[in-house]
Amino acid sequence: MPTYFYTAKSLNGEISSGAEEAKDEHELARYLHTKGFVLIKAELRDKKKKKNLDLFFSFFGVSAKEKLFFTRNLRIMLISGVSIPQALETLSAVSKSKKFKETLLKVKTEIIKGKSFSEAIKDFPNIFSELFINMIKAGEEAGTIDKSLESLAHQIEREVELKSKIVGAMIYPIVIISTMIVIGMLMLIMVVPGLAAVFEDLGMELPFTTRMVILLGTFLAKRWYFIPLIIFIIFLLFRRFSKSKKGGKFLDTIVLKLPVISSLIKEINTAFTSRTLSSLISAGVPIVKASEITANSLSNFYFREALKESNQRVIKGEKLSDVLMSHVDIYPLTIIQMLKVGEETGETAQILDKMADFYEEEVTNATKNLSSVIEPVLMLIIGGAVGFFAISIIQPIYTMIGSM
Repeated sequence: MPTYFYTAKSLNGEISSGAEEAKDEHELARYLHTKGFVLIKAELRDKKKKKNLDLFFSFFGVSAKEKLFFTRNLRIMLISGVSIPQALETLSAVSKSKKFKETLLKVKTEIIKGKSFSEAIKDFPNIFSELFINMIKAGEEAGTIDKSLESLAHQIEREVELKSKIVGAMIYPIVIISTMIVIGMLMLIMVVPGLAAVFEDLGMELPFTTRMVILLGTFLAKRWYFIPLIIFIIFLLFRRFSKSKKGGKFLDTIVLKLPVISSLIKEINTAFTSRTLSSLISAGVPIVKASEITANSLSNFYFREALKESNQRVIKGEKLSDVLMSHVDIYPLTIIQMLKVGEETGETAQILDKMADFYEEEVTNATKNLSSVIEPVLMLIIGGAVGFFAISIIQPIYTMIGSM
């Protein structure tokens, strides 16, 4: 049956909106009438169009800030006695994301049909992570969903802060490199073709590097409109490569071997592992399930595989701290030892939470100093690029002058 997105009004003047399956608008109106509502507007969503929209929105996703706003406000509304369906409807109305707005209405509809909140959000793994779903499920079973939402809000907030600090540290080198590329392209488009014409008139034998620069400059001058398309294709290919298992492993191998960057990546993944495990264990999720969820949440191939391997050995009865000792090349010895203390004292969640704070602070300090570390590297890159172009252009001129 087709799905209708509707707007209805109750006899008391209350406005309600949502999604409902019905054979036609008349059947939808009759169904809403039994609920005490009068149908005002109904919109049929074409499945093909909806699929294309979902594909478009899945590319951009729902921002972490949007999820943080939702999680915080949902907790406050539930504490205030508002029902989950009503809270979802209200939050969908204020959501800035069209995808998130429609998702919340669908979740609300599924809850009204009898599903639990955790079951309803399982159908949207691109928005609600495995961590989010299991934290909500644990809260439902323990009757402490408000505490689960509080932990989730804290988790998302720290992730947003961490990512914003990393992005902030990378803005400077990105701006410098982007400016260098733009200036280089302008020189290739505006200067090189003129020099190429001069060299051609003189009939000079040009060095290989000069021929390559002239060929690139001529192409850009005549086919400049291909540049955005080429950049877009490179971006898509890189994205696809990085998402593949072999590509992800290759890139993660490189970043773990880079000086400075390697230690930063290790601290970021350690902080994320500690924070996620702490949140799940605090919510009542068993250690085996918690480590499995955490492994699936990690982006780095080696950290993810290390935790998955550890999880298999934990199932057999080993302690997580003992298992992680075989992965001291990526996980710092400090956190392994502190995890061991937590396992012995029964305060694993509390200790992991403190370790997450510690490593997040380490990441903050590292990102503050990142610009000063990157500056010499940028100078070398810029100097090398300028030197290459200078030699490629000036060398034939000196050859010409010497032959006169």
